[in-house]
Amino acid sequence: MLVDKDVPTVLGRLRVRSGGQGPAMLFWPSLLMDGSMWTAQADHFAESHRVLLVDPPGHGASEPLGRLFTFDECAQCVVQILDTLEVETVHLVGNSWGGMIGGTFAARYPDRVASAVLMNCTASAAGFRQRVEYGLLRTVAGWLGGIRGPLVKPSLDAFVGPTARRSKPEVMARIERQIRAADVRSAGWAVTSVVPRRPDQHELLAGITAPVLVVAGEEDATFPVDETRRMADAIPGARFVVLPNTAHLAALEAPDRVNELIDEFLG
Repeated sequence: MLVDKDVPTVLGRLRVRSGGQGPAMLFWPSLLMDGSMWTAQADHFAESHRVLLVDPPGHGASEPLGRLFTFDECAQCVVQILDTLEVETVHLVGNSWGGMIGGTFAARYPDRVASAVLMNCTASAAGFRQRVEYGLLRTVAGWLGGIRGPLVKPSLDAFVGPTARRSKPEVMARIERQIRAADVRSAGWAVTSVVPRRPDQHELLAGITAPVLVVAGEEDATFPVDETRRMADAIPGARFVVLPNTAHLAALEAPDRVNELIDEFLG
């Protein structure tokens, strides 16, 4: 059973759900997702670990955002969560936004990270096309008052690939519900901070000393395999794995395989 805790941070009050006993594992999801993205991982790892599921700034039950932020501030949020919950070191697992923050955290706070699993993410700044597409998405979503109507398909396209579309309707439905439920004004601040304003982190990540697993999705249209591989190449000693038939939200599309990968890595 997971217990809710509201943690004050530099980016507002964040909702953290925790349960289990043992070494701590903190899970940070993608943009437009909340901590429930990691339910399958929480169910699996709570048998041997203390799991911490984060609703990131402006998402889920966390306090709405009202400004832009930096990746360093997000990493500081992780530290404040650990301090509040009296956790010294943590295995950090992140997807997309969470993976980028996992890299920042591992580089900035080496004494607080036991290992990091960085999934479906990048160390590169956004290219011109991505900046334009996400800027347009945020603008139109503001006009419509949310991600609905004609915006649902391009939002889904960023997250799912042909395998999920063809054979995983329950995953498609779950992702669509999360997208439609997003607070467009609050999520807009996050999208702008994470997409057009994100920094190139290759040089920073070169200073990571903790064990790192980097995971790419074969069908990920947001961060293609080669882009994620470059992130892994920047991290000394990082292990790199490509998941077949999987797109941008691997923990939802292939939860059993993700759990096996993390088990193997931690073992």
